[in-house]
Amino acid sequence: MAYTFYHAVTFVLTFMSYAFFHATRKTFSNVKTTVSEEWTPSFYNETQCNNETCQPYDLWNSHHLFQKRGEDTEFLGVLDAAFMISYAVGLYISGMLGDRFNLRLVLSFGMCSSAVCVFIFGCLFEWIHFYNKYMYVLIWILNGLLQSTGWPTVVAVMGNWFGRSSRGFVLGLWSACASVGNIIGALMVSSVLDYGYDYAFLVPSSFLFAGGILNFFALVPSPKDVGLPVADEDKEKHTEDDYDSTVSVNNGQMESGITSLHEFQTESEEPLLGSSSDVEVSGAALNRDKAVTMRQAVCLPGVALYSLAYACLKLVNYSFFFWLPFYLSNSYKWEESTADKVSIWYDIGGIIGGTIAGIISDRLEKRTLIVIPMLVLAIPSLFGYSQSPNSLVINGVLMTVVGFFVGGVSNLISAAIAADLGRQGPVAGNQKALATVTGIIDGTGSVGAAIGQLLVPAIQKEANGNWVPVFVFFMIMTFLTGVCIFPLFIREVKDMRKRYTCSWFRGCHKYPLYSDNSFEDDDEPVIIPAENEIS
Repeated sequence: MAYTFYHAVTFVLTFMSYAFFHATRKTFSNVKTTVSEEWTPSFYNETQCNNETCQPYDLWNSHHLFQKRGEDTEFLGVLDAAFMISYAVGLYISGMLGDRFNLRLVLSFGMCSSAVCVFIFGCLFEWIHFYNKYMYVLIWILNGLLQSTGWPTVVAVMGNWFGRSSRGFVLGLWSACASVGNIIGALMVSSVLDYGYDYAFLVPSSFLFAGGILNFFALVPSPKDVGLPVADEDKEKHTEDDYDSTVSVNNGQMESGITSLHEFQTESEEPLLGSSSDVEVSGAALNRDKAVTMRQAVCLPGVALYSLAYACLKLVNYSFFFWLPFYLSNSYKWEESTADKVSIWYDIGGIIGGTIAGIISDRLEKRTLIVIPMLVLAIPSLFGYSQSPNSLVINGVLMTVVGFFVGGVSNLISAAIAADLGRQGPVAGNQKALATVTGIIDGTGSVGAAIGQLLVPAIQKEANGNWVPVFVFFMIMTFLTGVCIFPLFIREVKDMRKRYTCSWFRGCHKYPLYSDNSFEDDDEPVIIPAENEIS
């Protein structure tokens, strides 16, 4: 398809919108050490000393929330878990809201209101010297709910504008928005942290609020809104509306009520996630003008398996997101600003990994075929990083490798694969399904991430401050990610074997695949209308 000026504007606006969402989240993880010192009473604070150059006792005491050191780390974990739980719940809700209301309005409201919450949490409470654990948790829960409006809406907008033929590359590159946001957040924090952690919250929240205003006036949710052609799979759906019936994707048998693409699917129309089998979808889910229900979205092929897989993987990915600067500061005794800058390399690895994986999956016309090998290589990379010496260069290199495999797969699942699942056969052409499917996948992933934010500090505490058991836990969760989607991997391997034949004198030759029908080289596929099909 030919890209227009609107495609470029949509790409940039949605990219920067979610980048600013992530920049505000990254702020909290990057100031944990400073906040911990601020919230700890002076007697236990490491900056307390007895000469006249140190801060007065009264100033430190006015900031404390805890009676002793160690309680602050547990409370930081509670805040992370509270955010992720509310974020997970919000994703299920926001996905359905995005399919039922204007995507532009939902996104703009979420950005502006979340910016206000971050400002209250990090700036207002500090400026008025109000310190209350319950209010901090309450505001952070509300922030999680509001931040959840971001991902389902921006993925839905991108899915409306970009079709599946180039989705792996486009969304693989676009999904770097989260990593770019982490980098922006880290750079913002390191540049203003010397003035106080309140400024670290003020700068990204201001950008987030401004982005919400810009989206309200400039974002176009769908090409239909400006009279442009729809994405490629929607075009195919529109040209095949004469074949209305319900398909039991278990056996390819056509019944009344749903459009069947499976029976006459050509090579270019084949789903990138393999065949749509083992699930029966009701006709109501295929109405292009009606939003799908939560149950119908979960029953779509591959949604449940990828949701469970993403729960395991996002636990690992977000543990790096929340705890990496804290880990570097405490394990290697690096300055917090140095740890913030070094942690950027994890996100750089994720950007490269997601883009390369997207390009390869487009070429293979399969997604899981590239996901599983990357997960296998992620396990030894995690072990290698856990043994990293106290060296900025070596640590940065190993961190980039981990980001490539873990962050790269996470980007691919949350963007390109989620868009494929929300645009596949039964709901092809329905622009009111993608946000719900994305919300389910990312919401389930966030449930896993929330559990992880409680387990990481608990495991580290039980190990007496040793982080190696935490990395062993990450390796186990990465393995379970692959286990969840291994049935899809086996199916895609079988599909690929049917599509290629190799010999020593001709090399590998690719044949068109017409679903369950087989044709000779010179045969043409025969399309049988639903009303004439023999049961």
